[in-house]
Amino acid sequence: MISKNFGKLNCVWNCKCTLGEGVIWVKEHNSVYFTDIKKKLVFKYNIKNKSKKIYKFDKQVGFISFVKKNIFILGMERELRIVNLRNKKKIKSVFIESDKLKNRINDGKTDPNGNLWFGTMDKEERNFANGSLYCLNKKFQLFRVDKNYIITNGPAFLKNNILYHTDSRKREIYKIYVNKSFKILKKKVFLKFSKKEGNPDGMTVDNKGNLFVCFFGSGNISIFNRAGILLNKIYFPVKNLTNCVFGGRYKNELYVTSARLFLKKEDLKENNLSGSLFKIKLQTKGKKSRNYGYIL
Repeated sequence: MISKNFGKLNCVWNCKCTLGEGVIWVKEHNSVYFTDIKKKLVFKYNIKNKSKKIYKFDKQVGFISFVKKNIFILGMERELRIVNLRNKKKIKSVFIESDKLKNRINDGKTDPNGNLWFGTMDKEERNFANGSLYCLNKKFQLFRVDKNYIITNGPAFLKNNILYHTDSRKREIYKIYVNKSFKILKKKVFLKFSKKEGNPDGMTVDNKGNLFVCFFGSGNISIFNRAGILLNKIYFPVKNLTNCVFGGRYKNELYVTSARLFLKKEDLKENNLSGSLFKIKLQTKGKKSRNYGYIL
């Protein structure tokens, strides 16, 4: 079921991701990039010529963020690694959470100023609040902004100093205000969901400030305004949606990742497109994307 306010929903890559994540739009490459965390893969889909490419790495990849040319930064378990994606050569890296060996990096995105935000969580997805929210600034300096998360997700940026961030296991989305030193000035629960509604996962914001939230378990993207009022829902033919990003020439195409994780054989028969990359054209547009601003 698709609302009449949206275009046709398309599966553009049935790549059968165990846990698709980290989707980004890179205008310079006419391409969407995303990851399969569990399979240690990065995918590239060129929307102009429809070409597809897969890169294999030695660690689980929670997110990918564009720097310049063929240079990207990857969140890899407990390592932030800048690489040349073409040859996978490591340029620079930093390790985190040496005291939490069973943690891994999950989702991450850049803010309007070019700083990189990401979260950590228990690698085995146990119900431990060992996760934290971090910011890596443009000088490659790391700041721990918040803690006590079970499964970190998001973030999505309303303004330079206002972001949404999620604890998927707690089914809560927070609205966080920070200062220039990445210290929290104010944090509040923006939205809270029931088990029936599903678990909020990756998010993005359109150019009107509306929040698009992917739901893991209930197969929809819910759209909320700045006041937290539900505006609409987009329903997908899969249960587990994980992340979304605006892309395309006019920034009005929403690209969405999904997962096969936790689905039984009978679930996969009914949801055979689980783990795919989807696209849907919208009437609204996304904000201008920003690359990670570290100067090599």
